Parts: sequence; structure tokens; C-alpha cells
Amino acid sequence: MAAAPTPPSAPAHDERQATPLKSRWQKYGTPVLVILLALAIVVTITHNWNSREGSSIEQDTNDAYVRGDLTPLSTKVSGLVRAVNVGDYQQVRKGELLVQLEDEDYKAQVAQATAAVEAAKAALVNNRRQRELQDSKIQRAAAGIDQANAQIVAAQAGKVAIQADVSRTRAERARQEALLKTNSATQQKVEGVVADEQRFAAQAASREADLTQARTLLRSNELAVEGERRSKAVLESQDMQLLADLHGKEAGLRAAEVNLAYTRIVAPSDGTVGERQVRQGQLVSPGTQVITFVDSKRWVQANFRETQLTNVKVGDTAKIRVDSFPGHTVTGKVLEIAPASGSQFALLPPDNATGNFTKVVQRVPVKIALEDSPFASQLRPGLSVEVTVRTRK
Repeated sequence: MAAAPTPPSAPAHDERQATPLKSRWQKYGTPVLVILLALAIVVTITHNWNSREGSSIEQDTNDAYVRGDLTPLSTKVSGLVRAVNVGDYQQVRKGELLVQLEDEDYKAQVAQATAAVEAAKAALVNNRRQRELQDSKIQRAAAGIDQANAQIVAAQAGKVAIQADVSRTRAERARQEALLKTNSATQQKVEGVVADEQRFAAQAASREADLTQARTLLRSNELAVEGERRSKAVLESQDMQLLADLHGKEAGLRAAEVNLAYTRIVAPSDGTVGERQVRQGQLVSPGTQVITFVDSKRWVQANFRETQLTNVKVGDTAKIRVDSFPGHTVTGKVLEIAPASGSQFALLPPDNATGNFTKVVQRVPVKIALEDSPFASQLRPGLSVEVTVRTRK
């Protein structure tokens, strides 16, 4: 019986051939991988990755928060709290009364200041009436001057006329006395001429007295006019003083009215109040914080790395994802970019000129305005958000 044929030995030959290939790969492959990894590290270190990051069309950050105006409302005047008209976290409208202080004292101050203003006005009116009275006195004294001048003119004219009669009768007397000596005139004629001369001389003396009296009256009226004018000047200076006093009293009235208005603490705009910090009957002093007001306007402050702001401009659109509302996004626009990095606004800015230096990427605040939507009005200041800005490259 013939023996069975021996099977071929091909598989054993393949195993012997694969073993050298495997050992060769283990010998050379590992160094090649190490060299490639080292090259990748060198390229990563030497390549300008900042330019790549800054040239990206979309820039995103999770260092962003919802912001809003928080205003601590405080008292300007002291007093007792009469009423607190709002509750904690209540929505309010602009001008709505939040806290009312007792205002009786301030109303009394307003009434007192009002009375002072009325008294100052009355004093000013009285002064002006006295000035009008002085004007009438000046006019009357001026009329006396005119009358005295007229009397002087009349006295001077009468004196001139009488003086002519005196001269005539005096000459006639001399002539008649001379004729009497020559028996050419009678004694009776001489006596008549002497009587006429004496009568006209007396009239001339009377006219002189009238002229002197008229001149005295003129001087008296001139002094009266001067005195009344000086009195009017005094009243005019008092008028300026009284007017200044009136302005001061009016300023005091306005101050009293302002203090009265400070007893009412109202909402500066539409928004929400925080927790009440005063209660009815509590005594407050100037500067006491009564409640915190949160304005209804919201925006987002996103703190981008400085390497991300290469192409970010005002007006770029942004998408905001709020952590409190997964799946919801809000659209906004870049409104402002801070003029300095956030570290420069810190209470204690870093001083890199001292100690060892380690370069740290700075962050710059970017203000993003939110679109007007019902969802945006639900956001509260302080919430964390993620922002993606699409640059207009």
C-alpha cells in the first residue's frame, strides 16, 4: 500500500517571513513616531496661534454675565418711616412711591419759608410805594421852585416899576422944595409931593422884601428837592437790598420744598426692587439705604481674551445662550468695547515691573445690547451666559 503524500509547508514559511517584518517595524517605527511628535510640538510652539484665533469669524466665550443697573435708594433727609408701599422683589413703575417718611416738619418749614417770601414781597412793594411818594414830593418841591422863580420875576418887575416912581417923586420933591424957597410953590404942594415920594419909597421897600422872600422860598424849595431826591436814592438802594432778600427767601422756599420732596422715595424708572431694608416707624438719617432698585434694562458683559478682539467691532451680531434656560438663545449686538482691560479697572491693578514676570492673556470687557424680546426681559443680572460674536471680517 502506498504511503500518503506529505502536505506542503507554506504556512510555516509565511510565519518565518512575517517575524522579521514585525521586528523591523518595532525597531524603526517607534523612533519615527517620536520624531514626528517632536516636529508637531515644535510647529505648535513656533506657529503664531494668536493670529489664527483672532482671524476666526466667530469668537465665543463663557466668561460672560447678564448685567443691569442696580441702584441703592437712600434717604436724603432724616425722619420716621411712615409707610413702605412695596414688598420684596416687587415690580414697580417709574415714579411709583416706594417709601414715605413723616413730612409734617418739612411741611411746616415750607409754610414758614412761604410766609418769609410773602413778607419780603410786601416789603418790596412798600418800598416802591414810598419811592412813588418821594416822586410826588419831588414834583411838589419842583413846583415850589417854579412858583418862587415866578415870584422873583414879579418882584423884580414891580421893584423896577416902583423904583421909577421913586426916582420921579424924589426929583419932583426936590423941585417943589426949591420953588417953595422962592415962594413959587405952596407948602401944600410940597407936602403932597413929599407924601408921594415917601409912599413910593415904602412900596419899593415892600417890593425888595417880596424879592428877598421869593429868593428865600426858592432856596428852600431847592433844598427840599435835593433832600427828597436823596431820600429816593436811599429807597432805591433799599429796593436792591429788599430784592436780594426776596431772592434769598425764595431760594429758602425752594430748599424747603426740595426737602419735602425728599420725604418721598420713588422708583427712578421701570424695574424691580430688592429686599426691603427699612420698616414702618424706623428712624432713618441721611444716607440710610432703604431698598435696592434694579432697572428693567439688561445687557451682557462678555470678557473676551485680548487675542479674540482682532476683528470684533461695534455693531457685530452676537448670540447669547443662558445657562438658566437651556436651548434658548438671545440675539444681540456689540454696543461698546471697554477702553482698557479688566485688570486696569481693578482696585489693585497688577504691576508687572516688579517680581518675576509671567505673561497672562488679558481679558477686555465687551458690552452687548440684547434685542427687545419677552425672553430677554426674563433675564436677571448676574446670570451666566455663553456669547458667540460673529465678526464682520
